[in-house]
Formats: sequence, C-alpha cells, structure tokens
Amino acid sequence: MIAIDGPGGAGKSTVAAALARRLGLERLDTGAMYRALTLCALRRDVDPTDGPALEALARSLSLAVGERVLVDGEDVTDDLRTPEVDSAVSIVAAHPEVRAVLVERQRAWVRDRGGGVVEGRDIGTVVLPDADAKVFLTAEPSVRAHRRAREDARSGAPDLAAARASLAARDALDAGRAASPLSVAEDAVEIDTSSRSVDEVVAEIVSLL
Repeated sequence: MIAIDGPGGAGKSTVAAALARRLGLERLDTGAMYRALTLCALRRDVDPTDGPALEALARSLSLAVGERVLVDGEDVTDDLRTPEVDSAVSIVAAHPEVRAVLVERQRAWVRDRGGGVVEGRDIGTVVLPDADAKVFLTAEPSVRAHRRAREDARSGAPDLAAARASLAARDALDAGRAASPLSVAEDAVEIDTSSRSVDEVVAEIVSLL
C-alpha cells in the first residue's frame, strides 16, 4: 500500500501513474471519485452544501475509477475538470458524511487488490494510515499554477491567473475543512517536485520501499 498525498499541481497523478507502472500495481485516484460525485450533483441539481443529500447520492452511484472514470456505466472522464466541477468539488468533499462513504470505498478498493498506489489528500492520514510508504508531494506555487494551466489548456481554457487563483482557493478549503483536512502524515516523506523529473521522484519513492 503506497499513499501519495499533496495539493493540486504537485504532480500526484503523474507520479502515481508512473510509480504504479514501475511496480506493476493498480492506481486509484481518489480525487476523481470526489469530482465524479460533484459532477453528478451538479447534473442532478443537488446542492453542494447539502451533506445528507450528497451522502445519499454517493451511496446510490456505481463508481469505477481507473484510466477512465465510469459513473453508472457512463464514461465521465472528460467532464471531471470543468470550471464548474473545480469550483464545487472542495465544498462537496468537505462533508464528513460524504468522506465516510468514499473512504470506505477506497479502502475496499485496496482490500480487493491486496494493495495499490493510492493518491489523494488524506490517504496517509485517514484512508491508509498503515500504508507501507507515505509520500507528500509539494511544489512551488508558481510551478503548480503552470502545471494546472497546462492541464486546463487541454480542455481549451489555458489561463495562468485563473489556475493560480483556483489552486489557492482549493488549498484554503482543503486545509481548513473539519473532516480529514489536507495535512502531512507524521511518518510521511515530503518530496518537492518543482525541479525534479518524474523518474527521479519515482526512484526516491521506490527507495523508500
């Protein structure tokens, strides 16, 4: 069990995917689960501030998260990083009842596979506190903003200022929420990815194992 945490733009998904390939393990992007739930809430006019309604929705959905993300059999991968989802996902993810449902699904995913590379914001602290390796990725704010802007460019909306503002807002919400806030586990190794290649970061994580 390998836990990879960190804020947006720190390189979690890229590093987790490369690490999983290196080790021959499956990877779970827990952030995609929260984004998928947020997308469904927006589509079904469920208020992002309504915790009980979101919990009921989360329990009702069939979620399959891999290279593509399926919700009730529909591929929603390309709709998970819209500005609308970006602006609401931290609000949805802040509800304790929502996190309880999805954390149990995440732990079940690991149990079913006997391990895996799991990325998110509370993996080492909450989801997998007994992980074999815990890593917290960071990067300079300017680097994170450029990375996020490049991601947004793939959907046709490259905007560095908007990316910087979005990341700052998300950081504040994630670190300040009462349920499972973004934080570094006591036994996690912090790695700054600002000026390091993906291969270098993966090699360091492998060395931890």
